[in-house]
Amino acid sequence: MTVRIVTDSACDLPQKLVEELGITIVPLTFRFGDEEFVDRASLTPAEFWSRCSASPVLPQTAAPAPGQFAEAFKQLAKEGAGAIVAVMISAELSATKQAAEQGAKDAALSIPVRIIDSRAASMGEGINVIAAARLAREGKGVDEIVRTVTSLVDRTKVWGALDTLENLKKNGRIGGAKALLASALAIKPIITVKDGKVAEGGKQRTRSKALSFVVEQFRADGDVTNVAVLHAQCADVDAFVAQLRETYKGEIIIGDIGSVIGSHTGPGTIGVTYHVK
Repeated sequence: MTVRIVTDSACDLPQKLVEELGITIVPLTFRFGDEEFVDRASLTPAEFWSRCSASPVLPQTAAPAPGQFAEAFKQLAKEGAGAIVAVMISAELSATKQAAEQGAKDAALSIPVRIIDSRAASMGEGINVIAAARLAREGKGVDEIVRTVTSLVDRTKVWGALDTLENLKKNGRIGGAKALLASALAIKPIITVKDGKVAEGGKQRTRSKALSFVVEQFRADGDVTNVAVLHAQCADVDAFVAQLRETYKGEIIIGDIGSVIGSHTGPGTIGVTYHVK
Protein backbone atom coordinates (compact mmCIF):
# COMPACT_ATOMS: atom_id res chain seq x y z
CA MET A 1 0.00 0.00 0.00
CA THR A 2 1.31 3.44 -0.94
CA VAL A 3 0.85 5.94 1.88
CA ARG A 4 1.06 9.62 0.95
CA ILE A 5 1.88 12.42 3.38
CA VAL A 6 0.14 15.79 3.56
CA THR A 7 0.95 18.81 5.70
CA ASP A 8 0.31 22.56 5.82
CA SER A 9 2.66 25.41 4.97
CA ALA A 10 3.32 26.30 8.62
CA CYS A 11 5.74 23.33 8.67
CA ASP A 12 8.51 25.52 7.15
CA LEU A 13 10.11 22.53 5.43
CA PRO A 14 12.80 23.23 2.82
CA GLN A 15 11.24 22.89 -0.63
CA LYS A 16 13.99 20.54 -1.83
CA LEU A 17 13.13 18.09 0.95
CA VAL A 18 9.39 18.42 0.23
CA GLU A 19 10.00 17.40 -3.37
CA GLU A 20 12.46 14.65 -2.47
CA LEU A 21 10.01 13.00 -0.06
CA GLY A 22 6.89 13.57 -2.17
CA ILE A 23 5.12 15.61 0.52
CA THR A 24 1.93 17.51 -0.39
CA ILE A 25 1.63 20.95 1.21
CA VAL A 26 -1.72 22.72 1.58
CA PRO A 27 -0.96 26.43 2.06
CA LEU A 28 -2.30 28.84 4.63
CA THR A 29 -2.93 32.41 3.52
CA PHE A 30 -2.11 35.76 5.04
CA ARG A 31 -3.43 39.25 4.44
CA PHE A 32 -1.92 42.72 4.59
CA GLY A 33 -4.98 44.97 4.63
CA ASP A 34 -7.02 44.10 1.53
CA GLU A 35 -4.22 42.14 -0.14
CA GLU A 36 -4.26 38.37 0.31
CA PHE A 37 -1.20 36.19 -0.25
CA VAL A 38 -0.62 32.45 -0.43
CA ASP A 39 2.04 31.21 1.97
CA ARG A 40 5.23 29.89 0.30
CA ALA A 41 4.03 31.18 -3.08
CA SER A 42 3.14 34.88 -3.21
CA LEU A 43 6.14 36.63 -1.61
CA THR A 44 9.80 35.83 -1.17
CA PRO A 45 11.00 35.88 2.46
CA ALA A 46 12.79 39.19 1.83
CA GLU A 47 9.62 40.74 0.39
CA PHE A 48 7.57 39.43 3.31
CA TRP A 49 9.91 40.87 5.94
CA SER A 50 10.07 44.18 4.09
CA ARG A 51 6.27 44.43 4.20
CA CYS A 52 6.21 43.47 7.89
CA SER A 53 8.68 46.16 8.87
CA ALA A 54 6.74 48.80 6.93
CA SER A 55 3.33 47.79 8.31
CA PRO A 56 2.06 49.11 11.68
CA VAL A 57 0.15 45.84 12.17
CA LEU A 58 1.01 42.22 11.52
CA PRO A 59 -0.56 40.31 8.64
CA GLN A 60 -3.62 38.28 9.49
CA THR A 61 -3.13 34.58 8.82
CA ALA A 62 -5.90 32.15 7.88
CA ALA A 63 -6.20 28.38 7.83
CA PRO A 64 -6.85 26.67 4.48
CA ALA A 65 -10.48 26.02 3.62
CA PRO A 66 -11.68 22.42 4.03
CA GLY A 67 -12.16 22.31 0.27
CA GLN A 68 -8.43 22.75 -0.28
CA PHE A 69 -7.73 19.66 1.79
CA ALA A 70 -10.54 17.75 0.10
CA GLU A 71 -9.04 18.50 -3.31
CA ALA A 72 -5.54 17.53 -2.17
CA PHE A 73 -6.82 14.23 -0.75
CA LYS A 74 -8.82 13.47 -3.90
CA GLN A 75 -5.81 14.17 -6.11
CA LEU A 76 -3.58 11.83 -4.11
CA ALA A 77 -6.22 9.09 -4.27
CA LYS A 78 -6.45 9.64 -8.03
CA GLU A 79 -2.66 9.21 -8.22
CA GLY A 80 -2.94 5.82 -6.54
CA ALA A 81 -2.52 6.50 -2.83
CA GLY A 82 -3.72 3.58 -0.72
CA ALA A 83 -3.87 5.75 2.41
CA ILE A 84 -3.14 9.34 3.43
CA VAL A 85 -1.56 10.66 6.62
CA ALA A 86 -1.84 14.41 7.26
CA VAL A 87 0.41 16.00 9.90
CA MET A 88 -0.87 19.43 10.93
CA ILE A 89 0.18 22.51 12.87
CA SER A 90 -0.94 22.39 16.52
CA ALA A 91 -4.70 22.68 16.91
CA GLU A 92 -3.96 25.05 19.81
CA LEU A 93 -2.43 27.52 17.34
CA SER A 94 -4.59 27.22 14.22
CA ALA A 95 -7.86 25.87 12.86
CA THR A 96 -5.92 24.04 10.14
CA LYS A 97 -6.31 20.57 11.65
CA GLN A 98 -10.07 21.10 11.93
CA ALA A 99 -10.15 22.12 8.27
CA ALA A 100 -8.22 18.98 7.31
CA GLU A 101 -10.66 16.79 9.24
CA GLN A 102 -13.61 18.41 7.52
CA GLY A 103 -11.84 18.13 4.17
CA ALA A 104 -11.39 14.40 4.72
CA LYS A 105 -15.12 14.03 5.40
CA ASP A 106 -16.03 16.10 2.35
CA ALA A 107 -13.70 14.11 0.09
CA ALA A 108 -15.52 10.91 1.14
CA LEU A 109 -12.74 8.67 -0.13
CA SER A 110 -12.69 4.90 0.10
CA ILE A 111 -9.10 4.97 1.40
CA PRO A 112 -8.06 5.82 5.00
CA VAL A 113 -7.24 9.47 5.72
CA ARG A 114 -5.63 9.90 9.13
CA ILE A 115 -5.00 13.33 10.69
CA ILE A 116 -2.23 13.88 13.26
CA ASP A 117 -1.89 16.98 15.45
CA SER A 118 1.85 17.75 15.56
CA ARG A 119 1.33 19.82 18.73
CA ALA A 120 3.97 22.16 17.30
CA ALA A 121 4.66 24.58 14.46
CA SER A 122 7.43 25.51 12.04
CA MET A 123 10.14 22.85 11.93
CA GLY A 124 8.77 21.40 15.18
CA GLU A 125 5.89 20.30 12.99
CA GLY A 126 8.24 19.70 10.09
CA ILE A 127 10.39 17.04 11.73
CA ASN A 128 7.28 14.96 12.36
CA VAL A 129 6.21 15.40 8.74
CA ILE A 130 9.67 14.23 7.63
CA ALA A 131 9.44 11.20 9.91
CA ALA A 132 6.06 10.28 8.42
CA ALA A 133 7.31 10.71 4.86
CA ARG A 134 10.43 8.61 5.45
CA LEU A 135 8.35 5.82 7.00
CA ALA A 136 6.01 5.94 4.01
CA ARG A 137 8.96 5.76 1.63
CA GLU A 138 10.17 2.67 3.50
CA GLY A 139 6.82 1.05 2.76
CA LYS A 140 5.39 1.14 6.28
CA GLY A 141 1.64 0.78 6.66
CA VAL A 142 -0.68 3.60 7.67
CA ASP A 143 -1.26 2.28 11.20
CA GLU A 144 2.46 1.96 11.89
CA ILE A 145 3.14 5.44 10.53
CA VAL A 146 0.41 6.99 12.67
CA ARG A 147 1.55 5.08 15.76
CA THR A 148 5.21 6.01 15.31
CA VAL A 149 4.62 9.67 14.48
CA THR A 150 2.18 10.09 17.36
CA SER A 151 4.91 8.80 19.68
CA LEU A 152 7.39 11.27 18.17
CA VAL A 153 4.94 14.14 18.66
CA ASP A 154 5.00 13.43 22.40
CA ARG A 155 8.80 13.61 22.33
CA THR A 156 9.19 16.79 20.27
CA LYS A 157 11.06 19.73 21.78
CA VAL A 158 11.19 23.24 20.34
CA TRP A 159 13.37 26.09 21.63
CA GLY A 160 13.75 29.49 20.02
CA ALA A 161 15.30 32.89 20.68
CA LEU A 162 13.56 36.03 19.43
CA ASP A 163 15.70 38.94 18.30
CA THR A 164 13.03 41.62 18.50
CA LEU A 165 9.94 42.35 20.56
CA GLU A 166 8.37 44.42 17.79
CA ASN A 167 6.17 41.61 16.52
CA LEU A 168 4.99 40.73 20.03
CA LYS A 169 4.10 44.41 20.42
CA LYS A 170 2.23 44.50 17.12
CA ASN A 171 0.19 41.38 17.85
CA GLY A 172 -0.79 42.72 21.25
CA ARG A 173 1.05 40.13 23.34
CA ILE A 174 3.22 42.78 24.95
CA GLY A 175 2.42 46.45 25.60
CA GLY A 176 4.25 49.29 23.90
CA ALA A 177 5.82 50.64 27.10
CA LYS A 178 6.94 47.18 28.19
CA ALA A 179 8.35 46.48 24.72
CA LEU A 180 10.24 49.78 24.76
CA LEU A 181 11.70 49.04 28.20
CA ALA A 182 12.64 45.49 27.25
CA SER A 183 14.28 46.72 24.04
CA ALA A 184 16.24 49.34 25.96
CA LEU A 185 17.49 46.62 28.29
CA ALA A 186 18.35 44.43 25.27
CA ILE A 187 16.15 41.62 26.60
CA LYS A 188 15.86 38.65 24.24
CA PRO A 189 12.85 36.40 24.96
CA ILE A 190 13.21 32.62 24.77
CA ILE A 191 10.18 30.65 23.61
CA THR A 192 9.34 26.98 23.77
CA VAL A 193 6.32 24.81 22.97
CA LYS A 194 4.34 23.14 25.75
CA ASP A 195 1.09 21.22 25.30
CA GLY A 196 0.81 22.51 21.76
CA LYS A 197 1.07 26.16 22.80
CA VAL A 198 3.88 28.70 22.58
CA ALA A 199 5.21 29.41 26.07
CA GLU A 200 7.90 31.60 27.62
CA GLY A 201 11.08 29.61 28.06
CA GLY A 202 13.22 32.32 29.63
CA LYS A 203 14.93 35.59 28.78
CA GLN A 204 18.50 36.77 28.33
CA ARG A 205 20.15 40.17 28.10
CA THR A 206 21.95 39.68 24.77
CA ARG A 207 21.50 37.66 21.60
CA SER A 208 24.67 35.65 22.20
CA LYS A 209 23.47 34.69 25.68
CA ALA A 210 20.02 33.82 24.31
CA LEU A 211 21.50 31.51 21.69
CA SER A 212 23.81 29.93 24.25
CA PHE A 213 20.78 29.34 26.50
CA VAL A 214 18.96 27.55 23.66
CA VAL A 215 22.03 25.42 22.93
CA GLU A 216 22.27 24.48 26.61
CA GLN A 217 18.62 23.34 26.64
CA PHE A 218 19.43 21.19 23.60
CA ARG A 219 22.48 19.68 25.26
CA ALA A 220 20.64 19.08 28.53
CA ASP A 221 18.21 16.76 26.76
CA GLY A 222 21.03 14.33 26.10
CA ASP A 223 20.51 11.71 23.41
CA VAL A 224 18.33 13.28 20.71
CA THR A 225 17.41 12.56 17.08
CA ASN A 226 15.88 14.27 14.05
CA VAL A 227 17.42 17.66 14.72
CA ALA A 228 16.39 20.71 12.73
CA VAL A 229 17.21 24.41 12.96
CA LEU A 230 14.63 27.07 12.13
CA HIS A 231 15.54 30.68 11.46
CA ALA A 232 14.21 33.94 10.06
CA GLN A 233 16.80 35.72 7.93
CA CYS A 234 19.63 35.02 10.42
CA ALA A 235 23.19 35.77 9.34
CA ASP A 236 24.48 33.85 12.37
CA VAL A 237 22.64 30.60 11.65
CA ASP A 238 25.84 28.79 10.62
CA ALA A 239 27.52 29.74 13.90
CA PHE A 240 24.45 28.49 15.80
CA VAL A 241 24.53 25.17 13.92
CA ALA A 242 28.25 24.88 14.70
CA GLN A 243 27.46 25.13 18.43
CA LEU A 244 24.93 22.31 18.11
CA ARG A 245 27.44 20.17 16.22
CA GLU A 246 29.84 20.30 19.15
CA THR A 247 27.66 17.69 20.85
CA TYR A 248 25.49 16.34 18.01
CA LYS A 249 27.14 14.71 14.99
CA GLY A 250 24.04 13.63 13.05
CA GLU A 251 22.11 15.34 10.25
CA ILE A 252 20.80 18.84 10.99
CA ILE A 253 18.09 20.08 8.64
CA ILE A 254 17.83 23.85 8.25
CA GLY A 255 14.47 25.46 7.48
CA ASP A 256 13.51 29.11 6.91
CA ILE A 257 10.73 30.38 9.15
CA GLY A 258 7.95 31.33 6.77
CA SER A 259 5.33 34.06 6.80
CA VAL A 260 2.77 32.23 8.97
CA ILE A 261 5.06 31.66 11.95
CA GLY A 262 7.42 34.53 11.21
CA SER A 263 4.68 37.15 11.43
CA HIS A 264 4.44 36.35 15.15
CA THR A 265 8.09 35.78 16.01
CA GLY A 266 9.77 38.41 13.83
CA PRO A 267 13.01 38.53 11.83
CA GLY A 268 16.12 37.26 13.54
CA THR A 269 14.33 34.43 15.32
CA ILE A 270 16.44 31.30 15.54
CA GLY A 271 15.74 27.98 17.18
CA VAL A 272 16.22 24.24 17.31
CA THR A 273 13.75 21.38 17.36
CA TYR A 274 14.35 17.67 17.90
CA HIS A 275 13.02 14.40 19.30
CA VAL A 276 14.14 13.24 22.71
CA LYS A 277 14.65 9.51 23.17
